[in-house]
Amino acid sequence: MPRRRWSRRDVLKECLAGGVLLTTAHLCEADVLAAWTGEQAAPPTPHVEMGPFYKKRAPMTAALRGAGDSGVALSVTGRVLGAQGNPIQDAVIEIWQADDAGLYDLDGYRYRATLASTRSGDYAFDSIIPGHYPARVARHVHYLVTAPGYKPLSTQLYFATDEVFEGNPDKNYRKDPLITSRDLVRPVTLDGNPASAIARVAFELVLEKA
Repeated sequence: MPRRRWSRRDVLKECLAGGVLLTTAHLCEADVLAAWTGEQAAPPTPHVEMGPFYKKRAPMTAALRGAGDSGVALSVTGRVLGAQGNPIQDAVIEIWQADDAGLYDLDGYRYRATLASTRSGDYAFDSIIPGHYPARVARHVHYLVTAPGYKPLSTQLYFATDEVFEGNPDKNYRKDPLITSRDLVRPVTLDGNPASAIARVAFELVLEKA
């Protein structure tokens, strides 16, 4: 039988499990491993300016899409994580976007919501893919994410299927000068029959320690 090759990370995990390595109560396994090895599980999500259409006190809801709304149905899922991969519970996630015609609701809270991440850091919401509007190039959803002990994150979600990228977001994402990173342009999976298809997108949010 071949001998197992133990990495430094493997040894540390065994020491934690066996009580050989002790830590304070507020440190999770991911925090300990990151501190000892100097590893970072994921880079922070790139920052994007908030823009002029943010409104405070959006309702707590995950259902932005209403019956009969025009536009392609959208389902977004993701997790809120620390840079070491640790889930962040009860992060406040504020989202806002244009409607299918590219218009923001400035009088009310249409296509605006506040979410809270679960114990495992998960969040999800249902909406539509937003329309284009004259001052911006690419379709996008705005995010403002806050959590105790972490720096606030202002960012935006973009869609790899956006026609502005001409089928090649790797090459063309810079057509929108506000897209600060290719990582913000996410793959889209169409689910269901053509008459009622849902565009599904995963978007993880990685926060920096304050």
